[in-house]
Amino acid sequence: MSEEQKNEQVVDLTKVTPPTQPKSILVSREEQKNYESESQTEDEEDDEEDDIDNENEPLPTEYPGTVLPDNHPQEIDADVDLASGFPDDTEYIDLIHLKINSLEDLHLERFNKIEALCLRQNLLTSISAVKHLPAETMEELDFYDNRIDHISKSVAQLVNLKNLDLSFNKIKNIKHIETLTKLENLYFVQNKIKEIKNLETLQNLKNLELGGNKIEVISETLDKLVNLQQLWLGKNRIAKFENMNNLVNLRVLSIQSNRLTKIEGLDHLINLEELYLSHNGIEKIENLENNTKLQVLDVTSNRLTKLENMSHLINLTDFWCSYNKISNFDDIAKQLGKLPELDTVYFEGNPVQLQNPTAYRRKIKLNLGPSLAKIDATYIRD
Repeated sequence: MSEEQKNEQVVDLTKVTPPTQPKSILVSREEQKNYESESQTEDEEDDEEDDIDNENEPLPTEYPGTVLPDNHPQEIDADVDLASGFPDDTEYIDLIHLKINSLEDLHLERFNKIEALCLRQNLLTSISAVKHLPAETMEELDFYDNRIDHISKSVAQLVNLKNLDLSFNKIKNIKHIETLTKLENLYFVQNKIKEIKNLETLQNLKNLELGGNKIEVISETLDKLVNLQQLWLGKNRIAKFENMNNLVNLRVLSIQSNRLTKIEGLDHLINLEELYLSHNGIEKIENLENNTKLQVLDVTSNRLTKLENMSHLINLTDFWCSYNKISNFDDIAKQLGKLPELDTVYFEGNPVQLQNPTAYRRKIKLNLGPSLAKIDATYIRD
């Protein structure tokens, strides 16, 4: 903006009363407070930790100045109108980022053939109204990024669900899903869950995502999910591998950003293909003798000082080892040099790279086999 334009907008605040902001159907802060206080009515007795409500946080600083009216405000339909455009026989409803705070106002009872409901990025605090959905047809429920603090018992009646996403909410306890025995994909990313429980009956589960919670222990519950193929536990507080002996079908295990210090307890994961262990306190690569199907191994940002116990991983294509303390090219050659499928390696931030960055790439290439195509995200030139 030019100085002339700035000067033209200067207003004498002593003579002008700031105009009233245009009224819109957008939810106000006060309305939302009232709604949230009224919606805390369901079963919450087993929640152990009290949260500090978002509304108690200090409001953003307001700087002095005149509020200029918006002559073309963007309005969002009231909740009651948002689903009105869908015919009664709709099979898929998708209402994303629309500030919906009342599931009841959508009148879901009229959709008797619906199979999937997606209400991502809204303001929902309660999902008890799912009781109006037809249990015989519902297969997918997506409440990613709302303000839900507990799982309603009404969810239990949706026994044909295959996909349930409750990520990025405020849930503390896994409950009321024991009857959902057809679930294949279950997402609880970024909640406030402390314990893995009430999952034993979900024998068809293939993908379980629990990253970004407060989990400290891999409980015995997990060991009963024998058909699990992907398990995501990143950004928790887990200090030890345990209770995974029966997960023989597991292909992907992500346990990044936890409190691990040792690789152990993976002996029975004979079909494991991808193992993500970055940002832990691991000091040694070990106990992978039975994991010969590994294709991706990520040990970025740990405490490794040497490479060892890897020469048997003949299916390895990607080895990510940035930001450790690897200083010996001979170890790299011995452990990785004869791996026939190795395509990509990362050693950035290790002494082998920091001490001689000019010759580093050339030495890596000389010490590894002809299959190598990429070093630290950069393709090798012929």
